[in-house]
Amino acid sequence: GAQALNCNTSVRNYLIYIPQPRIQLTNLAQTTDFSMARKQLKKHRLFSSERPSSTAPNIPSSEGTSHPSADAPSVAGPSADTPRKLFSRMGHLFHRSNQTRSEPPATETTDTRIGSQINVAQQAMVEMKHMPQPLQTAVGLIGQANTAMTTIQSIEAILQPLKVFNFFVTTLSNVHPYVQFALGILTAASQLLINQANLDNEVFGLLNTIKDLYEFLMEKDTIENVDSMKETLRKISQEMSATALFVVKYCKKKNILVRIGDSFVSDPQTVARGHIKNLGDLMQQYRDRAIRDIQINMYRVLEDLNLEGMAYATGAGLNTTKKCLDGTRTEILKDITDWITTCNANAPRILWLHGQAGRGKSAIAHTIASWIEDVGAPGACFCFARDRQAERREEKILTTIARDLADRDAAFRRALSNVVSNNHALKATCDVVQQWKRFILEPLSKINGEIVGNVVVIIDALDESGPEKSRKDILSLLKSSEAAHLPANFRILLTSRPLPDIARVMRDVPHVKAISLDDIRQELVEHDIRLYVSKELDGLPTIEATEIQNVVKKSSGLFEWARLACEFIRPGRAGETWKERYEDLMALESEEGRTLLDTTYFAILKGGIPQSGKGLERYRSVMRQVVMTLEPLPMAVLNSMRKKFPNKQDHYDTVLILEFMSPVLGGIVDRVSAVRPLHASFYDFLMDRSRSGVYFVDTSEGKDLASATLQILCDNLQFNICELESSYLANAEVLDLSKKIEDKIPHHLSYSSRFWTQHLRKTAFDLGLAGLVEAIVGSEKIMFWLEVLSLLGMVGKGVDALGIVARWLQGQEGFKDVLALVEEGIKLIRNFGSVIVHSTPHLYASALPFIPSNALLSMMLLPKFPRLARVAVGGLKGWPVEQQLLQGHASTVNSVAFSCDGKGIVSGSGDETVRVWDVEGGVQIGSPLEGHT
Repeated sequence: GAQALNCNTSVRNYLIYIPQPRIQLTNLAQTTDFSMARKQLKKHRLFSSERPSSTAPNIPSSEGTSHPSADAPSVAGPSADTPRKLFSRMGHLFHRSNQTRSEPPATETTDTRIGSQINVAQQAMVEMKHMPQPLQTAVGLIGQANTAMTTIQSIEAILQPLKVFNFFVTTLSNVHPYVQFALGILTAASQLLINQANLDNEVFGLLNTIKDLYEFLMEKDTIENVDSMKETLRKISQEMSATALFVVKYCKKKNILVRIGDSFVSDPQTVARGHIKNLGDLMQQYRDRAIRDIQINMYRVLEDLNLEGMAYATGAGLNTTKKCLDGTRTEILKDITDWITTCNANAPRILWLHGQAGRGKSAIAHTIASWIEDVGAPGACFCFARDRQAERREEKILTTIARDLADRDAAFRRALSNVVSNNHALKATCDVVQQWKRFILEPLSKINGEIVGNVVVIIDALDESGPEKSRKDILSLLKSSEAAHLPANFRILLTSRPLPDIARVMRDVPHVKAISLDDIRQELVEHDIRLYVSKELDGLPTIEATEIQNVVKKSSGLFEWARLACEFIRPGRAGETWKERYEDLMALESEEGRTLLDTTYFAILKGGIPQSGKGLERYRSVMRQVVMTLEPLPMAVLNSMRKKFPNKQDHYDTVLILEFMSPVLGGIVDRVSAVRPLHASFYDFLMDRSRSGVYFVDTSEGKDLASATLQILCDNLQFNICELESSYLANAEVLDLSKKIEDKIPHHLSYSSRFWTQHLRKTAFDLGLAGLVEAIVGSEKIMFWLEVLSLLGMVGKGVDALGIVARWLQGQEGFKDVLALVEEGIKLIRNFGSVIVHSTPHLYASALPFIPSNALLSMMLLPKFPRLARVAVGGLKGWPVEQQLLQGHASTVNSVAFSCDGKGIVSGSGDETVRVWDVEGGVQIGSPLEGHT
């Protein structure tokens, strides 16, 4: 076969262009000698000077026609020169029509010139596919002599369009960022296949389809319609990502089990045929220019990896309602997209997007996050919120991000599972340093090259995490050398106001790229605000272009003010026209101590809330309730709690006030969503007397909410609240437990169970409140409360909660026994917490019978549960001295000290380390401190 190839120059030059039939090749015998084929392959050229001149495409060039030399690169990679000539000008196609940039490109390319360039590229691709019939016959005969050589050359022919595509993508400009994300995934998928050492001939038919796909993506028609067909392109990129991962995984490990919907398939040919069909259907949909709901079955490698138990911040993810209006913020979105999708290994790993309140930082972050999710790229979005600070999201930030990344990428999930398996303490750790090292850095280090595309983590509104100490550790990690040396395909997009503590850390750090929205050119910002205002006020009589331009100018670049202005112009009370509302808005001016945004907030409140009398008092009461609740609540839940306020005059429907506040609060119109500010700056305004004046909301006293939550517990707690039928089952094994919780533990009871002690802490000692505390702690209701915590998965928070009650009761006469019961409740959780977490019924079946017989809790509770098992012989006489077993030191512990608040322990050991421990979780905080000998 090798001799036959050498005897015919033309055959040699056309060999690589053999069209392969889409059939499964037979397995090669293990004795096949590939050495001759490899040697001969090195002699062949993809773009050969020995090809007859009549078939060579005439490629226009500014330097004149160029002829490839005999020393062109081998088929292992395209010529450095030829692909550039074939495809570099295809990118000009995107200069004709720019849908996303506000400024036109400097130069235009005519359709005629574009057409000729695209035709040249197409012709070159056609020549890679076809050959004259006599040569097909000759080569077919020769191919029979050496199957090994044909396979190698066929694989190279398949990979060639992928390599050309990767070069071609770098020449494109001015595409929509959404398209740019999809193209980035397609590039990463192709590179994954190119880098794969052994591409198996058993998936040859699938590889042929992949080749067809990448050739299709470079066709003139495909490129011209890429923006209008971006939804189909998204599906193509998702399917290609899954296909590439399947091929690579199959070539590395033949025996794999794949999930298709609810069934499992072990035959790789079945999976390959599925991918072939999906890719073919999507290419046809693109050709037809039709958006059809093609059912794409996702073929995923099955791996039984359980991450349950890792802390997760619910509701901290993407919110698509916050996205930018289409056509706005195009410049900054393009800049961020370029940073995300660049292949430059030296690109900064972190981008800090900052600006004053109202600039639109969150809108940009959520737009990027939605594009990433839509195209199926690996990523995560984590948002802080002023009204969610009680959840201490900063303790769950990296566990949440890690779980989200695991849901998006199988390789990361596998690596993360290996880290946390059989380590329950690590899963629940609130130590962000450990989370960073174990949940982010360690999995990433083990999956280098296995992720398709760049990984993007978005952290929005870090300034809303709480006081400075809440984000101190997060900022330290972002500044660290580990962050600087994250993998080249890892990006972190951070948004915040430039608060002093954040600015000190993030400025002048080499691996952080800082962009200020305060520095964006005014004309670009005004262009975007004009689009927004025009859309919002479209159709209003007497509001025309002049009025819209005046609103834009008055906004001074603040998107939040523009939103408020549009809400203000729509009449909120009878007897006013749109024009009159507009004129009132234009009359607003910044006052001493107030920004224009503050003045607008004041005007909106003034338009619906009186400045004196019963209306103002009710406003203050309702807004105090809204502001002081430790998580946003829907109106129905606010009303349920208000009915338990100690003053009966406060038992009115919150809608009396809230219906006038829809311009500044969400959850008013639909009455189902949680009531929360539409922008964090509104809460800042309300709680600063110098800015809000008569509409100031005083949050120094929390008696109403403390009383309401305690009364709700007294009225609603009961034995076996979810009607669990057996103690034989762990909570995780109870069918429909989440449905039972939803049905049996209403929202106001769930909230009260979790937060009653925090409201109590904000209230001065009061005999009425103390009586309600005694009604719970001094009765079986303390067990019913622990039952609810067990069902909600929050038993660990019970220690902190009862600790707050103990401090609140400390030194109060007449409550010595209540205080003792509270302290024993803490001991109950510490000694039996793991049992209660595992199975709620075992709070009664296993914990209660083994409480020390001389404990106040035992004497109070056991008579109320006469049918429980009893300890007949032995049993504890007093609470164990040992409360926690802290494991980690490798030698004798020589010194121990408690922190002032009792929540931390520090220990020194003969192993030459000092370690800090979390008392509640019994886990180590951070890494051991080393240096002393």
